[in-house]
Amino acid sequence: MTSEKMKSPTIALGTWAWGDSGETGDGYFGSSLTQAGLEEVADKAHAAGFTLWDTAIVYGMGRSETVLGKVLKRYARSDYQLSTKFNPRIAGTSDTPMANMLEQSLANLGTDYIDLYWIHNPADVPRWTPHLIPLLKSGKVRHVGVSNHNLSEIKLADQILGEAGFRVEAVQNHYSLLYRSSEHAGILDYCRSQGIRFFAYGRGVCSARS
Repeated sequence: MTSEKMKSPTIALGTWAWGDSGETGDGYFGSSLTQAGLEEVADKAHAAGFTLWDTAIVYGMGRSETVLGKVLKRYARSDYQLSTKFNPRIAGTSDTPMANMLEQSLANLGTDYIDLYWIHNPADVPRWTPHLIPLLKSGKVRHVGVSNHNLSEIKLADQILGEAGFRVEAVQNHYSLLYRSSEHAGILDYCRSQGIRFFAYGRGVCSARS
C-alpha cells in the first residue's frame, strides 16, 4: 500500500501566532489578531494563490488550529491544504496517543482529514513513527513528514514507514541564510536525492525546496 504522491505548493502560510491574545504570557509574539483581520489575510492569500496552511496543536495549545479552522470555513475544503503536527512531548498515556491528538486537531480545524501530518520533534523515533501508519491507512492523514529531525532520524523514520509501503514525504527544519545546519548536515542533499520536499521554517512562512 502506498499513498498518492504529495502535491503541494512551494510556500506554506504559517499560523504560529494565530490565536495569540497579545496578553503577557499568553502568546508568542505579543500581537492582537482579530477574526476580521485574519479573514482579510486569508482572503488576500487565497486571491494570490496560496493554498497550504501550516499550524500545530501546540501553537497556542490548540488556539491556532481553532482560529484557522474558523477562518477557512469560508472556502471549500478542496480549495486548500492543511498541515498540522503531532507533538510527542504532550502525548498522553493512552494506547493511541497520536490518534487521539489527531482527533483533537481534526476537531479544532473542523475537518475530517489532514493533508500533511508531521511528527513535530524527534523524541524516540522508533516509538512514534509507527503510529503514523494506521493514520495513513485510515485516510484521515494523506501524507506525513518529520520536523526538527536530523539526517539519521529522517532516514530511520523513512525506513520504518517504508516497511509498510509509505514514506517520509516532507521535512520541516529551521533553515535560513544565517541558520544552515540542514545544509551542512547533508539533509538538503538527501531530500533532493530522495524526492522529499524540504520546508524551511521561520516566523510565519514555510517554503519548500525540491
